[in-house]
Amino acid sequence: MASVPFAPDVFTWPADEPQLVGGRCGECGSVTFPQPPSCARCGSTAVERHLLPRRGTLWTFTTQEFLPKEPYASGETPETFRPYGVGLVQLGDEVRVEGRLTTADVARLEFGMEMEVVVVPFRIDADGTEVVTYAFAPVDAGVEGADQAGER
Repeated sequence: MASVPFAPDVFTWPADEPQLVGGRCGECGSVTFPQPPSCARCGSTAVERHLLPRRGTLWTFTTQEFLPKEPYASGETPETFRPYGVGLVQLGDEVRVEGRLTTADVARLEFGMEMEVVVVPFRIDADGTEVVTYAFAPVDAGVEGADQAGER
């Protein structure tokens, strides 16, 4: 089955060690995610592609307890939906990024824990193409031990 990212230029794909693609302003040095066409801080259009660190620390988190609407819907129905974790991860000294977590079990999450960017399934399109997205996994659990379905 073919796999494609949910959007171009958001994370490196395919990649054994995926990284998020941000932008660094050539004028003021501001780092943002995702890469914008111009800098929000100074307005410069000299924003260049900048790969963000793969690991960071969990700054805050919550769980998504209801079916998301477009453009965040993943094809689930009220019958198949499972709550999932959402967190804000500090990547180095550069930027905080919001994203799905590989677990919705708040007992497995703690502020300041080390997290790593991983790629997880998002949905299957009508033609059978698997669409993938980025998520953050606790480093101690690794990808293998993470609850990728978001079940509690």
